[in-house]
Amino acid sequence: MRQKPNAQPNQSLIDGIATLQALAVSPDPVGNRELARQLGFNPTRVNRLLKTLAYLGIARQTANRKYTAGPGMHVLAAQSLFASKIVQTALPALEKLRRFHLTIALGVLWNDNVSYLFHAAPGMETSQGLGRIGLLPASTSGIGMALLAEQDDEHLADLFDDREIPGFPDGLDALMAAIAEVRAQGYARVSVSEADERHTVALPVSRPAFAAIGLSGWIPKENNEAILDALKGAAAEIRD
Repeated sequence: MRQKPNAQPNQSLIDGIATLQALAVSPDPVGNRELARQLGFNPTRVNRLLKTLAYLGIARQTANRKYTAGPGMHVLAAQSLFASKIVQTALPALEKLRRFHLTIALGVLWNDNVSYLFHAAPGMETSQGLGRIGLLPASTSGIGMALLAEQDDEHLADLFDDREIPGFPDGLDALMAAIAEVRAQGYARVSVSEADERHTVALPVSRPAFAAIGLSGWIPKENNEAILDALKGAAAEIRD
């Protein structure tokens, strides 16, 4: 669950992290003004933030004066994964789920998106499943819905009110109804394709949840219990 700040948040730090995160997910080098438009920030402010990130080595400027990830960003990523040990502890547990011949995923929530630390289709090598997918809308993802259900209603209203919600064209009330169902049953079951019974079944890891794991593919309802038991077993093995 998202914690409320004990003191006034530092807006400069928030803006700096927002700039860093936007740079991290951009597939190509991005210019100052383009990034400012994406973030809704003043271009002068974004330019100052980018130059600071470049000074720290977290960003770097290309020959055409655009910005992309610098070596410092890769160092931060490697250090954070080493410190949390989530991937190291998760991989053995996730490997045990291969017997179902379904897509296996491990993800974390970032605002209204899911970032997949691991996402491997059947037959895919473990190394190929690491970090291969960027941010996806949490409201369209089984892992995303499992983690959104861990947030309080006030935070969800702030996050989604007065905006289009992917997967929920009827808006916030429809999303909240779906989240209430996830909370009641303790896991998320999200349709990928109703025609051939393709679903994602996902549940949180730990309480409070810091991640969620899921299996996706052909999962008819009669197989739901076996999938849940396997996911619960895997979740119990994963420690942050």
